[in-house]
Amino acid sequence: MTDLPSHEGASAGRNRLLFLATICTGSFLLFLVQPMIARMALPRLGGAPSVWNSAMLVYQSLLLGGYAYAHWLGRFAPRRQAMVHIALFAAAAMMLPIGLAAGNPPADGSPFLWVPMLLLGSIGPLFFVVSAQAPLMQRWFGLQGGGDPYALYAASNIGSFAGLLTYPILVEPFLSVDAQSTLWSAGYVVLAALVLGCALMLPRGAAHPAEILARTPRPEMKRVLHWIALAAVPSGLMLSTTLHLTTDIVAMPLIWVLPLGLYLLSFSIAFSEHRGLADLAQRLAPIFIVLAGFLTFMDATRFAFTAVGVILACLFALSAALHARMYDLRPAPDHLTGFYLAMSVGGVVGGLFCALIAPLVFDWGYEHPILLIAAALLIVQRPLDVVRARLGDLSALSARKTRWLLAGAMLLSLATVAGYLGEDRAIMMLVGALLALGAIILVGNRLLYVAFLVAAMMTANGLETVARSFRPGEMTRSYFGIYTVRPLGKKAMTLTHGTTLHGIQSRVPGRETMPTTYYVEKSGIGLALKAAPALFGDQARIGIVGLGAGTLACYAKPGQDWRYYEIDPVVEHIARNAKQFTFISRCSPDLKVAIGDARLVIAAEPAASADLLAIDAFSSDSIPMHLLTREAFDAYGRHLTRGGLLMVHISNRYFDLSPVLAAAARNGWTARIRTYSPSDADKHEYYQTASIWVALSRDPATIARLEASSGAKAWQKLPPAAGFRAWTDSYGSVLPLLKLFK
Repeated sequence: MTDLPSHEGASAGRNRLLFLATICTGSFLLFLVQPMIARMALPRLGGAPSVWNSAMLVYQSLLLGGYAYAHWLGRFAPRRQAMVHIALFAAAAMMLPIGLAAGNPPADGSPFLWVPMLLLGSIGPLFFVVSAQAPLMQRWFGLQGGGDPYALYAASNIGSFAGLLTYPILVEPFLSVDAQSTLWSAGYVVLAALVLGCALMLPRGAAHPAEILARTPRPEMKRVLHWIALAAVPSGLMLSTTLHLTTDIVAMPLIWVLPLGLYLLSFSIAFSEHRGLADLAQRLAPIFIVLAGFLTFMDATRFAFTAVGVILACLFALSAALHARMYDLRPAPDHLTGFYLAMSVGGVVGGLFCALIAPLVFDWGYEHPILLIAAALLIVQRPLDVVRARLGDLSALSARKTRWLLAGAMLLSLATVAGYLGEDRAIMMLVGALLALGAIILVGNRLLYVAFLVAAMMTANGLETVARSFRPGEMTRSYFGIYTVRPLGKKAMTLTHGTTLHGIQSRVPGRETMPTTYYVEKSGIGLALKAAPALFGDQARIGIVGLGAGTLACYAKPGQDWRYYEIDPVVEHIARNAKQFTFISRCSPDLKVAIGDARLVIAAEPAASADLLAIDAFSSDSIPMHLLTREAFDAYGRHLTRGGLLMVHISNRYFDLSPVLAAAARNGWTARIRTYSPSDADKHEYYQTASIWVALSRDPATIARLEASSGAKAWQKLPPAAGFRAWTDSYGSVLPLLKLFK
């Protein structure tokens, strides 16, 4: 083989760098714009998970459209492709600087219709044209003789990963929304210049695409469907892992970055020219599936971060293994854009299953174990060397031995769950672990491997979870989360949203209407509501943002006018169901509940509508930033009377939100903070929990009267937020508030 002259080698290297830079820049901008446009939309659309589910589907659909466009463009001669693409770039640039289209959502409009329309009208053309860069530039790279273009996709996902991390770490904490828009728009101009440079590299005399496609056979439909399945499972697992982590293990904000980031990095390993890590991922994936499957139904909150590590490692190994298998089955570069189109279709299929279908069909996160089993069916299975050396090749067991092992695994699982081996939960976990070990030993025999995996999952709390789904009312799922109502022995009923407690009602006679958890009489909200008659008279108007189990309703007094604001109608159904909770039916059967995002509903109501307004709208430990901005506090001030009282609940396991409130208070509010820590006896006997509430009023006299009615030292001055910049609709970051940094 003859080496290229040095000047030609240098030229080829420069060309490769140009295409790499173009692909990385496009991917960087794509994953920078997703959280950016979501941040821009927050004040207008609210923070409902349903809104972001709709937004994610819009992104995936636009990505699919961009890949389809790149595939369609491949039918033209190279220079014609360049002309069309650059013209489209120029047309989309007319929408710069990037931002939201005008208009507000109708009060009765569905976010699943309104959000896609808003996002499509705001960033549709820009996102569409940028999303085409990865497959199109790879195709152009191949046409100009640069070598195997598939390896460039690894670089594409490095750019995506960088964009994903850059926004929460560097962009959001330091730049306003307007500055972010300018930054992204400048990046778009740079990308356009890079695309133009790549276009100039295209050969003038290249063969027509029809001639190129005739050189290699077209992939069969069976192979295309295989690509779609290999792409759909990791895409779905990325979403289901995020839900599983935040719902069942640790409801920590920003944790969604980790599954998405690892998912993107898996492409860089799978599509690398160096196959060592990809092969390792394929060997380890069956073991990680078993580990993650064993943890799926378990209560892992007691070893939460260990479980998080295992589950994330599983996602990474599985995604890399399945994407590596897809890479191994890739077609010749002639059919590159069709390959990426199939991959994008798979991504949309996985997203649709997790974001839309699963919440409608399941009452728990069953999509996660289903996708783990699907991955077990798709991954390449190679028997472990140590097992092969000691037990021989288990992939070729006789039909008789296979049937006996299948029956044995299922009977052992059922006998354990039914209690025939004892009632001790430790026995159940031990048997589940043995079945999981059996699955690992049987790697290579796909049927038995999957059977032992399912048996291990069912033994380790799986059947118990499924049984809960058949008990009416115990588990309920909506687009806003998964709610579980269950008895706490015979003395109480609990409501949890994922791993976070949202309410407890005592069943001890005489205590049924006693406030519990964060709302006890000695908590900040308890002191404020008890003082309401003295502060505002017998006809006080009280608004509560966040219904929960309806605990606060038992503070209501005759003559008072109470109004709740709740985003999820499922929560109202649970709170009003007297078979589950009786706070409302016993204390305020005529309670008024307004359904919708509280900020949007309050903004539409008349001024001076309430004397006391309580903000308690935290979903698990996630932070509704749009409810804590300066503009939100202006809306609360308008909603309250001049001497009105605003109560904000800021208890949080991971973030110290007091600086946010202190910064907001600088805009004309007097603020006090109440930190309550119950005794151990009160925790166990009366179901009290620690809580932090902040009281604010535009009238200092109201705060003084609240302090006087609460007793000495009940309230403390809110520490000033020196150097902390107040959140606004155009600026805000939670990173400085992480307790890990304090």
